[in-house]
Amino acid sequence: MTRGGRPREFKDTAVIDAAMDAFWLNGYEGCSTEDLCKQTGLGKGSLYNAFGSKHDLYEKVLQRYHEEGIREQSEILQSSLPLKERLRGLLEWGIQEDFSESGRRGCLLINAAMERARVDPMVEQVVTRHIGFLEDALCDLMEQGAQTGEITSGKPAKELASLFLSSYYGLRVLNSSSQNRDLAKSIVEGTLAAIY
Repeated sequence: MTRGGRPREFKDTAVIDAAMDAFWLNGYEGCSTEDLCKQTGLGKGSLYNAFGSKHDLYEKVLQRYHEEGIREQSEILQSSLPLKERLRGLLEWGIQEDFSESGRRGCLLINAAMERARVDPMVEQVVTRHIGFLEDALCDLMEQGAQTGEITSGKPAKELASLFLSSYYGLRVLNSSSQNRDLAKSIVEGTLAAIY
């Protein structure tokens, strides 16, 4: 506990969320220590004493974003709705995120992957873990859909999961770059038609 009576984790989470905004707005390379201090309200010494380096803080930011995103996406995929509506729900969740005022910055993990995954093993690892989780969840759902007769294409579950993932992430990139709702809706319908 800190002198204020709150667990340190609470303060760390608030600082990580504030740093997330700075990295999201500027990218990793474009985010200066001054940007991080301004956004978090901490001095340079306090910031780095609490979190180590800029890279260590970036890792905590990406991990938090990953955990929150997986939680929200899991809730959609594990709902009691028919499978097709769960898949539609995930695509529409992406659209809602990408067309919100803050969403105009794009998905933080996609941005991180585009900027740093080729040169930063930590970024590659977090992004790969995120995609892997979704791929596994989607494979399970596609198998369930085939067993219940909801999916009748006869295509392997892994192939259907890969198709969905490529459409989902392509949708997220296009949403960020073009902000074209009509195109987004067309991708949703085309993706579902390809699976069903």
